[in-house]
Amino acid sequence: MNMLRVSGAQLVDDQGHPVRLRGVGLGGWMNMENFITGYPANESAMREAVQEVLGEDRAELFFDRLLSCFFAEQDAALLAELGMNCVRIPINYRHFESDARPMEIVEYGFRHLDRVIDLLGSHGIYSVIDLHALPGAQNQHWHSDNPTHVASFWTHRHFQDRVVNLWEAIADRYRDNPWVAGYNPVNEPGDPSGKVVGPFYDRLVKAVRAADPGHVLFLDGNTYSTDFTVFREVYENTVFVCHDYALAGFAHGGPYPGLTRGEWCDRAQLEATFERRTRFQRETGTPLWVGEFGPVYTGDPVIDEMRYQILSDQLEIFDAHEAGWSLWTYKDVGLQGLVTAGGPYMERFSSFIAKKARLGVDRWGSTMEESATDLAPLHGLVETEFPGWHPYPWGARYQTDDLVRHVLMAQAMLPEYADLFRGLDDSELTSLAESFAFGSCARRAPLIDLLRSNLA
Repeated sequence: MNMLRVSGAQLVDDQGHPVRLRGVGLGGWMNMENFITGYPANESAMREAVQEVLGEDRAELFFDRLLSCFFAEQDAALLAELGMNCVRIPINYRHFESDARPMEIVEYGFRHLDRVIDLLGSHGIYSVIDLHALPGAQNQHWHSDNPTHVASFWTHRHFQDRVVNLWEAIADRYRDNPWVAGYNPVNEPGDPSGKVVGPFYDRLVKAVRAADPGHVLFLDGNTYSTDFTVFREVYENTVFVCHDYALAGFAHGGPYPGLTRGEWCDRAQLEATFERRTRFQRETGTPLWVGEFGPVYTGDPVIDEMRYQILSDQLEIFDAHEAGWSLWTYKDVGLQGLVTAGGPYMERFSSFIAKKARLGVDRWGSTMEESATDLAPLHGLVETEFPGWHPYPWGARYQTDDLVRHVLMAQAMLPEYADLFRGLDDSELTSLAESFAFGSCARRAPLIDLLRSNLA
């Protein structure tokens, strides 16, 4: 079996048969996110807080067990049974390199990554390795393990050198693995200037190609994979990846069809947005692949039925354009996953997760209305005193919420989260981690049925 490759507007196998990659993202595994596993703020700050309570060895016991059971045989079997043929695997650079010893590759992280790639391959499922968190943070938000709102990756050559070095190591390791569909080297870059990301891609593509000339590259556009003007050439054997979240599908989304924050959203608008976001790919005759999309579910049956309709409409649009896709995300604590954690973890942390929701400290799970009374004077002050301020990437309202709620208040909750680990013995820590194992999870049946029907 040979590697997949790009042939015109399609991916093909070694026999030249078209392969449309459709599957899920494995968010929350080797790149943890606050809304996925229930902690506040960013991953490295959370790990540090938990380690202060448990000590280094016992914290490692918990996190290593979580990595081992978060995705295993039954998870891969479910995806294969649904008809999926791809999993996009987000990883955090911290598993493979230490800030204390930059440029030195750590073998530990590959133990987990190798296991899941091999497991998926045994079920006939390809992997796309996605570097989701880069040193210095490539975008302004929690999912790049960023404790601030500054994407320092684009202003420090040192961080860029480290990523090139890491990708050379990853590409060398998997260069002969046919079940690796390819490499997604920078998730959702957020270069405010738009001037660094293009030249960096030029450099990175050359380095990866030197280590592994065979695998496909999956390259995200700037501004969270929506802006493709940064590309100065169409690289060989490359897929340019768009992300296509529907506004009405956000936590703060309105009715569908209907208005969300003054913008109309219906099927026609979804298709127009998809066509706009994939214009570069269609004009260059390269494959269409949606690296992330998917609505947020609320628990309200009426609202969630509209969210399933959004997803159904998007899948039909992707089918009509023969676009591949990777739904976000496979497993979490209740917002988007096909399966939802249960057991001792949810019993112990459910009240804390409810508090996070009440305060709106997780941006992805926020309706933008939480704490509205408390923050309304601040939003009003900003609008009055700085009417022309529109900071990158999403403007003043989002920036104010990010700084106050999603950074300041989220970080203030870290000690409270970590303290919930206090006093637990080793078996109890293990049970918490195993709450994310498939056997402890509940299935989101309407979502699974919808996907099964589409993939059939």
